Formats: sequence, C-alpha cells, structure tokens
Amino acid sequence: MKLFKKKIDFISKRQIAWVISMLFILSGITSLVLNKGPKLSIDFTGGTVIQIQLDDSDTNQIRNKLIESNIFASEIITFGDINEFLIKIKNSEKSNKELINTIKLSLGSNTEIRRIESVGPKIGKELTSDALKAITIALLLIAIYVGFRFDRFYALGSIAAIVHDILIIIGIFSLLNIEIDLSIIAAFLTIVGYSLNDTIVVFDRIRENIVKDTKGSLTTIVNYSINDTLSRTIVTSITTLLVVLILFLFGGEVIKNFSFALIIGVLVGTYSSIFIASPVMIHFEKTKS
Repeated sequence: MKLFKKKIDFISKRQIAWVISMLFILSGITSLVLNKGPKLSIDFTGGTVIQIQLDDSDTNQIRNKLIESNIFASEIITFGDINEFLIKIKNSEKSNKELINTIKLSLGSNTEIRRIESVGPKIGKELTSDALKAITIALLLIAIYVGFRFDRFYALGSIAAIVHDILIIIGIFSLLNIEIDLSIIAAFLTIVGYSLNDTIVVFDRIRENIVKDTKGSLTTIVNYSINDTLSRTIVTSITTLLVVLILFLFGGEVIKNFSFALIIGVLVGTYSSIFIASPVMIHFEKTKS
C-alpha cells in the first residue's frame, strides 16, 4: 500500500532535522544540569510506598493534610478504586509504624492502610546501577547484531538513532519535571526495540536496492529506500500510537507516565529512523571512501 506517491528528498533536509534534534537535546541537557539530574522516584532514591483507602477525599486534600503533619509525599495518585490512593514518601526518618500512626491521625481513623513497603537507599542505588547496565548492554548487543547483519557504519547509524531517542525523552521528562521510575526504564527499553525495528526495515531496503542499482549513488538509493518503506512506517507508527494514546487517556495514573514515554518514543523513533539513522550511516560511509 502506497500512501505517498510523490518522492520526498529526506536526505537533503538532514541538516534542518539535526538542528531541531540538537535544540531538543541541548534543552534537555540544560534542564538536567540545572535540576542536578533527572527526577528519580523512590525506586532509585529509597523511601516508602503506602497504599490507603479513604472515602470522600482527593489527592490535594491528602497532600495538604500530610504536609500539616510534616509528611512530604513526593507523589500521591489514585490507585485502583476511586477511594484508594498510593502515597510515595522519600527518605522519611519515621519508622513504618510511626508513619501509619501519623497518617491515621492526619487523615482520620477511618483510613485503611492496605499496604506499606520500604525501599532502602542501598537497594535504590542497586536498581539505578542495574537500569544503566540494562540499557548499556542492550545498546552493545544491538551494535553487535547490526554490525554483523549489515556493517559497522549501519551499526553506528542505529546506535546514533537510539541514543538520540533516549536523550530527547529524558530531556522532555526533565523539562516537564516528570518522575522516572522502573516503569519508565521499561518504556526506554521498549522504545529502543521499536526504534531499532523501524531502522532495520529501512536498512534492509537500502541493502536490497544497493544490489539492484549498482550505479546509483548511496544518497539516491537511501532516499528511494526511505520513500519505499514510508507507507509501512507511517501505518505502523499510527496504529502503535493509537494504542498507547488510549493507555495514556484511559489506563489510569499508574501507567500514565509509562504510556506518555511510549507516545514520545513512537514519535521520536519514527523521526530518527528517517532523519538520524540513515544520514549518519551515509556520513560514515562517505568518510570511509
């Protein structure tokens, strides 16, 4: 199925695309520097998660009452039922028993404590280290796979696109002051797979067309290949985007940030497979020759 009959010269627009990407990346890096890193959840910093049930209340009322009792929750969200709430408290000096007593005094004796869990700073550091290792190993394996399947310059293009996507998403989360937890790390790894899949589809077509057209320039073949796979790329992106958009709108607070990361990832991943991966590959191929 062909959605676009007119051939678009994507490669000639790569400088404009790179300027746009650099603006996003630099804005994100500036935000990260000013904020001294991304906003991390208690999964990484340590703290306490408390699930409560409380009738006739909302997150703002709960937050204000807790502040009056010197409990500063980093996040309060509706969890499951409309009367159930998840309270995340960073590095409280109170014991779990003291926290429960203070919460009941603050919110009322009818408050039902459903669950309380603690994450120590040591565990948080281990989770941070494991998350970074997971992303690094994923990038390394991807580089090896693409390098063997195509060549090292295709691998560099793939890695450039993936790093580009992750930097932009982390930057957007920092600019919007959205907390990064384990579900967001899972979203990052999902985005890595999605972006790579899009890129490999384009690279496969480039390799096929290079064999068919031995006299054509690499830039012309790449442009033709991107246009050749454009309809498939757009249809795949739109259908995926619709699913994660529904999750974002109707999936509840618990997966809202996860689905938001996927929305940004689908958009940026589609963009990078066209404007980042292939142009970077062309740059290194031409530099070699």
